[in-house]
Amino acid sequence: MALQCGIVGLPNVGKSTLFNSLSNAKAQSANFPFCTIEPNIGVITVPDERLVKLSEIDKPTKTIPTTIEIVDIAGLVKGASKGEGLGNKFLANIRETDAIIHVLRCFDDENITHVDESINPVRDKEIIDTELQLKDLEGIESRIQKTEKQAIAGKDVEALKKVGLLKRYKELILQGKNARELDITTEEKKLVKEFYLLTGKPVLYVCNVDEQAIASGNAYVDAVKDNVKNENARILVIAAAVEADIAELDDAEERQMFLEDVGISESGVSRLIKDAYNLLDLETYFTTGEDESRAWTYKKGSLAPQAAGVIHTDFEKGFIKAQVIKYNDYVNLGSELACKEAGKISIEGKEYVVQDGDIMHFRFNV
Repeated sequence: MALQCGIVGLPNVGKSTLFNSLSNAKAQSANFPFCTIEPNIGVITVPDERLVKLSEIDKPTKTIPTTIEIVDIAGLVKGASKGEGLGNKFLANIRETDAIIHVLRCFDDENITHVDESINPVRDKEIIDTELQLKDLEGIESRIQKTEKQAIAGKDVEALKKVGLLKRYKELILQGKNARELDITTEEKKLVKEFYLLTGKPVLYVCNVDEQAIASGNAYVDAVKDNVKNENARILVIAAAVEADIAELDDAEERQMFLEDVGISESGVSRLIKDAYNLLDLETYFTTGEDESRAWTYKKGSLAPQAAGVIHTDFEKGFIKAQVIKYNDYVNLGSELACKEAGKISIEGKEYVVQDGDIMHFRFNV
């Protein structure tokens, strides 16, 4: 499931430092704008304590976690929507992603140049918001003209609905707001998918702070929180430079001691990966046994055949039924046999909605 989160932000806010901490695919990190030109793609392991527990119980030959893709995109500057800087490239790269991790600089350091020569994360956020909004507005106006013609010529009811929705988005964006802030129905969500709105993508704002502000934040973080309080978005406080230091430590105990020294229990990178996973509206089911314990990614709300198709398309095509054990039952009872004896295994059909943490075995016929 090749869903991607794109890391965006102004130049020199810590994007590449953060990406380096997330992935072994090292992005160049330098103290000048546009040091990242081509988008770097990292395949990131998603930490999941449940998979660790299943592996401890079954002691399999292999343990395979699930992954997501993170893309480090070139820094954007004012005027990008008109092609300034690497604007066209930036906007094309971000259009291909499924969600946005927007890094904001929330620390002072006179040795690291800021493109606008002062620290103001709210201003930085609004620069990128404006560029994305302008690009969305351009696309919306073009689509309204085209869709109105279709609606009038063919008396197309669905086209009329699209025009009405597009006009609502246009009005919202002209107010300086992002498309994700519009309250729409389930039916309208299906229509909006084909609009490809940049500001409609789910977003996680990452406040990049210094070591002193990891646990409690600072005035810059408070300003960001106030600015996005009415927006449908998440916020994460992280110190990218500290995460880079943690990433250099090979020993798990050393990493934990480092975390305790700076006053946190879990690394920012771990929290970021989990948040990115949730941002993409993803959940996990497991298969486990003597040979392998494995986490599988599926889109939240998927039915059993769709989830089976994540393993192999033949599983979905020939789906018969699914054997399901709830994670807590498996952990508490300690084996599949014990779950069977306790009546904790259910047999589900094609209409079963898979739940996060389900342990599944599929029966199929091709």
